[in-house]
Amino acid sequence: MRFGIVVFPGSNCDHDCYWGLKHDLAYEVNFLWHRQKDLVGSDCIILPGGFAHGDYLRAGAIARFSPIMEEVVKHAHNGKPVIGICNGFQVLTEIGLLPGALLKNNTLSFIHKPVTLRIEHRDSLFTRSYKTNAVIELPIAHGQGRYYASDEVIAELQSENRILFRYSSPKGELSSAWNPNGSLLDIAGICNAAGNIMGMMPHPERRMNQQLGGVDGRAIFQGVAQAFA
Repeated sequence: MRFGIVVFPGSNCDHDCYWGLKHDLAYEVNFLWHRQKDLVGSDCIILPGGFAHGDYLRAGAIARFSPIMEEVVKHAHNGKPVIGICNGFQVLTEIGLLPGALLKNNTLSFIHKPVTLRIEHRDSLFTRSYKTNAVIELPIAHGQGRYYASDEVIAELQSENRILFRYSSPKGELSSAWNPNGSLLDIAGICNAAGNIMGMMPHPERRMNQQLGGVDGRAIFQGVAQAFA
């Protein structure tokens, strides 16, 4: 399994992804500069967190026009996996690979802290290695992470089981008290209708090593790799 990590000017979680995938999970990994058009045989593309192009205009708005994104779109349309983390999730919504938008946090401030997430189901490429309703802990670090979509899109996400992660209490309870940014329905991560594209605001790459806070993020990447083994 070979992962390709797209690097934009302003990406700052690319090395976190690389280290965890290569050294903690022993997968093949390549960095992919945003101006290149070769995915170097990557099986799964990761759009990492950070502030691509300084998040000028709005988060992800400029990154969507990077030359490599044409190849990422082709990769996705061919049914191959794409993971967008934080800023990467924002890029995926900007380019239309995922529905909805990420708005400014309802606190209007940047939030950086660990949060707990409930796994909604395991019938997806990205959650297949978790147990349904399991609760995991991952960190967030964003100022524009409030998921929003039209009523029609929200209804589709619910009816098609495309909501993968929700902000919750450590016991899996849903309430505004555990929603850090005001996302609709406590949404922290979703996938597309075909199930091969996933976007999430929390950072699984920062929970790949027990000495660095835990390993709750590993199963996302392991599930993808096992599906392609």
